[in-house]
Amino acid sequence: MATLDTHTPVTTEPSPVKGWLAVLAVALGIFSLMTSELLPVGLLSPIGSALDVSEGTAGLMVTVPGLVAAASAPLVTVATEKIDRRLVLAVLIGIVGVANLASAFAAGFAAVLVARFLIGISVGGFWSLAGGIALRLVPERHVARATAVIFGGVETASVLGVPTGTFLGDLSGWRTAFGAVGVLGLISLTCMVVLMPKVPAERTITFAGLPKVFKGNSGVRAGIALTFLVITGHFLAYTFVRPILQDAGVTDNLIGALLLTFGIAGICGNFIAGAHVAKRLRQTVLGISVVLTVAMVLLVLLGDTPLTAGAVILWGLGYGAVPVTFHTWILDAAPDATEAASSLYVSTFNLAIALGALLGGLAVDGLSTTSVLWIGAAMALAAPVVVHIVNRPGSKSQGR
Repeated sequence: MATLDTHTPVTTEPSPVKGWLAVLAVALGIFSLMTSELLPVGLLSPIGSALDVSEGTAGLMVTVPGLVAAASAPLVTVATEKIDRRLVLAVLIGIVGVANLASAFAAGFAAVLVARFLIGISVGGFWSLAGGIALRLVPERHVARATAVIFGGVETASVLGVPTGTFLGDLSGWRTAFGAVGVLGLISLTCMVVLMPKVPAERTITFAGLPKVFKGNSGVRAGIALTFLVITGHFLAYTFVRPILQDAGVTDNLIGALLLTFGIAGICGNFIAGAHVAKRLRQTVLGISVVLTVAMVLLVLLGDTPLTAGAVILWGLGYGAVPVTFHTWILDAAPDATEAASSLYVSTFNLAIALGALLGGLAVDGLSTTSVLWIGAAMALAAPVVVHIVNRPGSKSQGR
């Protein structure tokens, strides 16, 4: 009979220093991925002009990776169940680096869309696997903070990476911006190979487990509905924020600065929400809905006035609070099935990005540029209705 080794818990516990370096490498990888996915948002006009496509068609650069990421989130996780997670993550981030460099040198729009397809595969697979990897990298007492840092890469990319990329694109051209993100992806690959330990595969999700989590938990269904409504509404408008600001009379040299301001406001929104979600999750969701709705409506009504910057800042505050709040909702609703619930969340988030960009393109080409703000505001306003319906007395996993 085998005997117990009383020293095993001490020797097998991950090193805090090495573990945190690995966590930072993963966070940098997610930042690179999400910046890559959303980079075209601030550069639609110059890309469309250079490649001879309309702004609505250029929005496909956001739609394609979003759709692919929605499908690849569960597919990559299940398909790579026996492969070391470090290797899988390194390959996925390497693909992003190469794809962005290919976009920088692309001669036509079709080549750019192929590169965007590859980025979609990486975004869905990487985000899904990285969501639960902190448990494998750091001691148990550090897992919560490490997970927050990893998902901070998503939030920081959404609110800071895109404005910075836009600013660089305005200074040196959109190809330079794509090239810079490509180099960032290769740097992330190097950090992952050097800093991450081997992470043997452990099956975390099955296809059969996904519908069970969704059907059997009203809290998860509410979180998925909230994510779909708010993210679709946000990206329906935000994908075309550059032409929106141009139509409002904002000069091109100020758009990059405004988007950078949006990013800074978003980081503030992230910290504000993070301080409240533990005890006031439902109220935080309602606050996000109101702030996003008011910001989009104000942007339509204010037009070319100094107060336009205020509307952009308010929008940034509201969206910056979204990822940490909605992901907390999902994990809180399904504490015993976090990987399956997270996979559904990642798929929904990316599907909503794609659908928002697609519907926004149709609205911009068929109606008007400002129409996307009205539609986005209406979808954000619908979110509290979903919360109210799902969180009625007696429903499972009610929001706090």
